[in-house]
Amino acid sequence: MIVVLKKNAEQQQVEVFNAWLHSMGLETHTSVGENHTIVGLVGDTSRVDIESIMALDIVETVRRIQEPYKNANRKFHEEDTVITLPTGDKIGGGHFLVMAGPCSVENEEQIISVARSVKAAGAQVLRGGAFKPRTSPYAFQGLHEEGIRLLLKAREATGLPIVTEIMDAQHLPLFEDIDIIQVGARNMQNFELLKQLGKLRKPVLLKRGMANTLQELLMSAEYIMAGGNEQVILCERGIRTFETATRNTMDLSVIPVLHQLSHLPVVVDPSHATGRYQLVSPMALASTAAGADGLIIEVHNDPEHALCDGPQSLRPEKFADMMEKIRAIRPYADRSFTTGQLALD
Repeated sequence: MIVVLKKNAEQQQVEVFNAWLHSMGLETHTSVGENHTIVGLVGDTSRVDIESIMALDIVETVRRIQEPYKNANRKFHEEDTVITLPTGDKIGGGHFLVMAGPCSVENEEQIISVARSVKAAGAQVLRGGAFKPRTSPYAFQGLHEEGIRLLLKAREATGLPIVTEIMDAQHLPLFEDIDIIQVGARNMQNFELLKQLGKLRKPVLLKRGMANTLQELLMSAEYIMAGGNEQVILCERGIRTFETATRNTMDLSVIPVLHQLSHLPVVVDPSHATGRYQLVSPMALASTAAGADGLIIEVHNDPEHALCDGPQSLRPEKFADMMEKIRAIRPYADRSFTTGQLALD
């Protein structure tokens, strides 16, 4: 249930109203926009008398919400969430962010070289895997703690914030200095990990699982937000279908759908979605035109000898060429669909 308050509602009235709702065992989430203040009610609202709420002077309207995700719901939070990084770079609400770098951190020379290249091309965040989930137990699993150390060294050399993937809640102490924590597709429903990330106050990049619905993705975001961490970035990275021409099937329709359902930023990972470097740039451009808030791109200075996912990695010069095209089409990106109303069955 959400309660839309009148534009002239005073702060003291809002506080008294929230206290009254808390006395009924409900949690509240207050969102202040340009035209309205919205109070979201979380909990068992079946005992709440809508007519009693409507009778209050500060209340404009009351709506019951059927979707199980509340904090991530645009109905609770009409304005786009804008996340600001330590560098001042933003994502969401019209701000576009590009994250780029190698799938896996391999050595100091490699990560610093790629970091400098992607920064020169216009990327605002360095991506790189220190922990790598692999289907085969014999494949390269990442440098772990050493990989984190090298990422921090690359940040020191370039000033780029870092996004890297966490595998287990026990690794959280290693991520204290990481700017954005990534939750990979395989961990999207690792609810105990999501609960721990909810206790943090730093951005979390949440990737959609390869066989998960959008409602399941938003419910995973809800786990993080329910803990108090509202800095969640949703990421589409392709889903598993019967098609074999690409690594996964890239679902671009999720961009407008998620923007209608949620206020959270939406980024796209065309590298993992397609699995082929020749397809990364076209799908990155398509994602941008469809209104994505950002991209996460794999870039490697020597993809033929990469220890992980070389076939889907762009060379630095190809990435720079792609970024020029991105800048050219950004003014025409379509975000008009965010004003619509949409519900999942």
